[in-house]
Parts: sequence; C-alpha cells; structure tokens
Amino acid sequence: MTAQLETVLARLEAVRLGAGGWTARCPAHDDRRNSLSISLGSSGHILLYCFVGCPVTEILKKVGLTISDLSPSQGCRDASGDQSCNAATLTLAEYARAKKLPVDFLRSLDLSDLHYQGRPAIRIPYFDESRTEVAVRIRTALDKSGDSDNRFRWVRGAKLRLYGLWRNKGTDYMVLCEGESDCHTLWYHGFPALGIPGAANWREGRDAAHLDGIEKIYVVIEPDQGGVAVQNWLANSKIRDRAYLLKLNGFKDPSALHQNDPASFPMRFRQALEAATPVPKVFAAQIETEKEEAWELCKAHAESANILERFAGILRNHGVVGEERNAKLLYLALITRFLKRPVSVAVKGPSSGGKSFIVEQVLKFFPSQAVYCLTAMSERALAYTEADLRNRFLVIYEAAGLAGEFASYLIRSLLSEGRLVYELVEKTAQGLKPRRIEKEGPTGLLVTTTAVRLHPENETRLLSLQVTDTQEQTRAVLLAMAAGSSEYENLGSWKALQVWLQHAEHRVLIPYAQALAQLTAPVSVRLRRDFGAVLALIKGHAILHQYSRLRDKSGQIIATLQDYAAVRGLVADIVSEGLDASVSPVVRETVQAVSDLHDEAPGEPVSLGRLAARLGLDKSAASRRAAVARQRGFLKNLETRRSFPAQFVLGDSLPQEVDILPSVEALQCCTMEPEETQPHSPGQPHVQTEPERCGSKTEQKMKSTVEKEMGKRMIEVEV
Repeated sequence: MTAQLETVLARLEAVRLGAGGWTARCPAHDDRRNSLSISLGSSGHILLYCFVGCPVTEILKKVGLTISDLSPSQGCRDASGDQSCNAATLTLAEYARAKKLPVDFLRSLDLSDLHYQGRPAIRIPYFDESRTEVAVRIRTALDKSGDSDNRFRWVRGAKLRLYGLWRNKGTDYMVLCEGESDCHTLWYHGFPALGIPGAANWREGRDAAHLDGIEKIYVVIEPDQGGVAVQNWLANSKIRDRAYLLKLNGFKDPSALHQNDPASFPMRFRQALEAATPVPKVFAAQIETEKEEAWELCKAHAESANILERFAGILRNHGVVGEERNAKLLYLALITRFLKRPVSVAVKGPSSGGKSFIVEQVLKFFPSQAVYCLTAMSERALAYTEADLRNRFLVIYEAAGLAGEFASYLIRSLLSEGRLVYELVEKTAQGLKPRRIEKEGPTGLLVTTTAVRLHPENETRLLSLQVTDTQEQTRAVLLAMAAGSSEYENLGSWKALQVWLQHAEHRVLIPYAQALAQLTAPVSVRLRRDFGAVLALIKGHAILHQYSRLRDKSGQIIATLQDYAAVRGLVADIVSEGLDASVSPVVRETVQAVSDLHDEAPGEPVSLGRLAARLGLDKSAASRRAAVARQRGFLKNLETRRSFPAQFVLGDSLPQEVDILPSVEALQCCTMEPEETQPHSPGQPHVQTEPERCGSKTEQKMKSTVEKEMGKRMIEVEV
C-alpha cells in the first residue's frame, strides 16, 4: 500500500477491504452504505468513484485533499515496491513500553499482536455490555505521520460502540475520553472510563443511553480539533447537565499525564476531577460571549423597525426580482424554529419556475445550524439520521424526495408531535431485540414541489406558496440575468442576527389573541391548524423585532398590532385559499380565460393550447393552473382518457371573496399600545411593563365591534 493511499484511506470513514480495492462512506453526501470505491490504477494513481455520482473534487475537498494527492509519489520504494521507505509498525510490547503499562494488563483486555498487510500491528477488540465482540480496531503505529493520521483501521463489519461497555458497572461517575489508550491508562489506575471511537464519532441515539443513571460524567477535552468536536456534540446532548469538562493543563490526555509520572498519576488525576467545571456553567459563559459578539455584528439589523423590508431590499439589490412576498414569508417561517410549533412551508410552481432558487437565496441569510438540507431521503432516513433536528428546518428540494408513504408518516409525526418515536426489531448476538429511536424536535419543514397538492395529510400541515409564472416575471428574470448580479455583500451580520436571536427571548405574549380568535371567521375545521400558524408567525415577527418591543414582568415579548399587520399582509389570502374560502387571482384569471374562450365559441370545449395562448403562458404553466382550478371544481376536463388533449369547460361558479382574518382596525381596541418604546440592550430588556388594558368603556366598544364584525363575516360566509 502506498503512502498516498494510506493517507486517503485515513481520511475516510468505515473503510472496508474488498476484492478489487476498498470501499468507504462518501464524505460528499450523507452516506450510510459505503458508496465510495477506492482502488489503485495501473500507473499507481488512486482511483475514486462514488456510485451516487459525487464529483471527485468535492469528495477530496471534504477530506482536505486535492487531485495531486491521488498521484503516485516520486519518493523511494521498499523492496516490495511500496512507496514508504520507513513503513510504520507496532507490536503490543512496543505499545506497552510507550504507554508505560504492563503487557499482561493489556492482554487481560484482549489486546493482541497480529500482522496487518504484512506488518506488525495490534488488535483492539470492542465488546458490548455482554462482552460479545462487535468491532475490531487495528492500530498500526504509535504516532501520526505528518499531517495525516494513519494509525488506525476498522475491520470490516465493525459496529461502532463506546469502548469499555463491558466494564465499570455500578459506578456513580464516569470519565468519557477519546479512544482506547486513555481508557487503558484509567482502568489500570482504577478509574471508570468509556472511550469514544474518535472525537467526532459520538452518536447521541447510540451512546447517551449507556450513561443513564450516572450522576457525574467527566468529559476529557483535548487541546485540538477533537476537543472542539467533543464540545460541539456535548452542547446538544442529554448528558450535558450531568457533565463536567475535564482539562489536564499541560497534558493532552490522561495517557500523556500518566507517561509523565505514573506514580503520581492517581493523585494528579483526582485533583483534575475535583477542578472540573460543570458543562452548563461553561456553556453559559460561552453563550454570553457569543451573544455579545453577535450583537456587535447584527445591531443595525436588530434595531430596524422593519427587518423584513431590510432583508427584501438586499435581495432586490442583488438581482433577485419578484417573489418578494414569498421570500419574506420564508424568512419569517424560519424564525419560528424557535417556537414549539414551527410554521412549515411548501413552495409550489412549475418546473424551472425558480422554487429552489428563491429558497437558496433566503437560506443564505441563515447559519448552517438553522437548517438541514436534503435533495431526497429514503423511507426510514429520518428515523436513522444522526443530524440534530431540534429548532431546525428540514429542507427538502423537491417533494418527490419524500414521496414514500412511510417517509410522509415520519414527517407528519415530527411536525405534529414535535418529536419522532420509532420502534424496530434488530438482530443481535442475543437474538431479535427491540430498539427504540427517539428524535427530538421541534422541527419545521420547507419543501419545494411541482405538484399541485402534496400528500393530503401533509398538505394541511403546510402553508402553500406559489411562485409567479407570468410572462412579466419571466422577462424580469431574464433582464436580471442579462444585467448580471454581483456577489452578495458579506451576510455575516445577518447570520449573526440569527445567533443573537437563538440566545435571546422566545416567549411572546399576544395581548389581542382572544379578540383575533373571536373575529376570525370559523369556516373550516382546518382553520384550527391554520390559526395556530398565524399566531406562530405573529410570535416569530415579534421575536425578530424584539429589540423594539416591550416586555411584561416575566420578560415575555409583547406582540404589537404591527406584528399582526405584517403577518396578515403576507398570509391573509393564503389562509383563505387553503380553506377554500377565496380564490387566488391566478385561478380566477384562468377560469375567466376559459369562460371568455367558451363565449367566443359557444358549446366548444377549450383546449390547453388555446388556454395557454390566452393566458400568455407555455403549456406546462397553463396546465398547472388548470389543474389547480379543476381540483377546486371550477373547471372540468371532458377528456377522461390519459395522454389525450384536455377539453376544458366551466365547473362550479367562483365564490365571493371572504377575508378569513380580520382587519388591523378591528383589533385596535385590544390593547392601548404606548406611543414610544424604549430600546434595550441585547437579552436584557429595560422595559418591564404589562400592556395597558382597555377600560370598561373600551371593553364595551370592543365587544360591540367584535359582534358587528362577526355578524358581517357570517353573512359573507353564508352567501
């Protein structure tokens, strides 16, 4: 094996030796089945091929390599032709001397010598709780080779677990460290320990349960990127409130501390345990620092009276034309990830209509931690994913990626329940065993689709946004493309705004919520779900503008009528259309076009070609519009045979327009808003006041207004 090949394999995960080379998980996509093939060409070049289709350059980029790293080196060769004159070897005796541990003790842990690819190495078995071997790690060297780490290999079929699960039972504390050698050292001195098989290889669903019932968990933080990786997963782990950060000042890890002076190790390590810092305290300080740094970057945005308009202005300045309302609504929906029930969205439109484009532009304003993006997923991927979905949006480009019935069910469970619980049966050494998978939310869904409607159970859980398909919009897009667009200005301040909001207040009081409920026309059972989405968007708008909002005595943000006005302007017609209480201008225009064409040729059905010509659209866009009108019953297609040209005639009459959501004026009596609001420092509102409630006369006036408004609405609904 060449040195270059060893370097490449060391950067990959789940490497397995096959007949014609090796396989591994492709780092360029969410790979679970070893889709990457690695082999040596006749000229010595390393050949990479991903069966999913990921480009080689992208694969190399993900592991910090370049194309040149695949070429054979011009260095010296040993007698076997291997390009490594000083090939690394390791025996158990050498390992024991280096770690200053007795060989017999290491053998008692089932470590042993073996030959790996013709060279001495040591075999380190992993056992489960019943001491059944589930994985084998091979260590080929003591030290790293340059910038790469070629010391370890996993034997094919390895099922990764925490190292040491068969030990340490009945203890009230645990030391969690990286790798096996630290465990060997700690076990030798009588300290309970578990090893993570690589700093980034903690799996919450797989590993956290093994620490249930343990009062204190000391997590060793090494002074390198591995230590950063540990803190990253620890921040979102259920063990964090019982965890203590253990730093060995001047030493990388327990093994290094032991090698420095084995005799004094027990005393010095106990002192380190006593000095360990509770993780919540550490993270609280980090959060405060992070929040202050984010505030300095995002202050200008947070202080703005209309952040959504400020956001839309940047889109316009960089050539994103039209779709302003959709962009604002997407942005606001993403803010609701901080709530218990985020507002999920489906962006619909014809192929090439710009659905994915507008989503991509909006997501540029958010940090990667806010979303989890996929182009598609398998039926059970959501249950098995290791991604943390709490307070994030799952973004799926093209709804066909979740078309499976079971995938749709998992999505619905996650959206409705705020968490996902999935039980399955697994084959183990002890036979079939049940396994329970839990994924915590809340999680929002953002999906694009060419479909007119999604799965009926999913459709009612989403707000549907339609991209514009008119000729005017197409021309505006073409002109923007012709003009060219400069790169976006540095959006770091916008991402900092999201970081600041993440650590800011998320509780919102809507003082006019009861009146809003009274004034909303109860025309459909679905309104029970959509009304919750409206309230969530109001809260999201208040969270976004919390710098200029008052607080109550408990610190809750007080939503204003400005928040309702902004939300109503974005979703009033969408809510009405979703309840079939009104018809969009697009559908109305389509039905009217069919009516006009029918009048021009009485008794003759309207073909799709004639309809498209009258609307000034291509057939694909016109067909999609007609499909929406047919689903609502306003058009009928006399041609029932598949693949035959459509023959449209009029169906049900278009209904009168009914505004489901009340006007802002109708809510004016709900609270007496202060004439001025005081700004406050980030996270520490100076204003701690209850909203001024209406007096008895105002209450009577509001009651009268509500009764009149409701009477008017019910008459409109009946008509």
